[in-house]
Amino acid sequence: MNLKSAALPTLKTSTRLLLAALTTAFAASSMAALSLEGKSAEEKGLAIAQEAERRDEGWSDSKADMIMVLKNKGGRESRRELRVMSLEVPEDGDKSLTIFDSPRDVAGTALLTHSHKIDTDDQWLYLPALKRVKRIASNNKSGPFVGSEFAFEDLSSQEVEKFSYQYLRNEACPGADTLDCYVVERDPVDENSGYTKQVAWIDTAEFRVHKVDFYDRKEKLLKTLSVSNFKQYLDQYWRGLNSVMENHQTGKSTSLELQNLEFKTGLTEQDFTENSLKRAR
Repeated sequence: MNLKSAALPTLKTSTRLLLAALTTAFAASSMAALSLEGKSAEEKGLAIAQEAERRDEGWSDSKADMIMVLKNKGGRESRRELRVMSLEVPEDGDKSLTIFDSPRDVAGTALLTHSHKIDTDDQWLYLPALKRVKRIASNNKSGPFVGSEFAFEDLSSQEVEKFSYQYLRNEACPGADTLDCYVVERDPVDENSGYTKQVAWIDTAEFRVHKVDFYDRKEKLLKTLSVSNFKQYLDQYWRGLNSVMENHQTGKSTSLELQNLEFKTGLTEQDFTENSLKRAR
């Protein structure tokens, strides 16, 4: 969930939607409001995405704990605990490593993501029961991640270059009607995406993503990511501590609570290799 997880949102929110949508909003800035005067809808949408990306630069790396709660259509819940580590890569997409600690049936499962600005993202899944690393094929990235309502593609950092954009309107932010939001549509360039479009609500004050609607390949509303409880870190970076991905077609949902978030912890490229998947504990 940063428009550069979901995470989407996500909008590089998204891994940063789990990571980004999931953990990412957008950094604060003391600059004047973004000027959109005289721009076309496409230019406005792109400008908003680029400004959101710019405000979230320089965070270096981060670590966080997360609580994931899966809820089925009947309301039955299951709880999972996981850790997420992220590395900012200024000249390319970000890298992330997600590790499940509980319950026992998923403990040790780990997902490594190397996002790229232009090229197809690389993802590897470590399954401890099989003791092997599985590469996620690009045509499988629309599938669900360990039974949650987040797809594998939601867990990649949502690079600006991988979408086309269109500004739709301004309106009150969902769940925070005292704030004004840009409503922006972004369409994935990747033909293997499970989405035809995403519509995001981004507040005009701090460029935080409050909501993202995801439309399936039949252009029907599939899921909605809602982000709340924003907190600022290092006097600059905003993160939504609570995220919910609701599947409108199945009635299922997945919520995420971000805890113990730290920045600039000293992570390096060596912490985000295929070998690091097998070492994940």
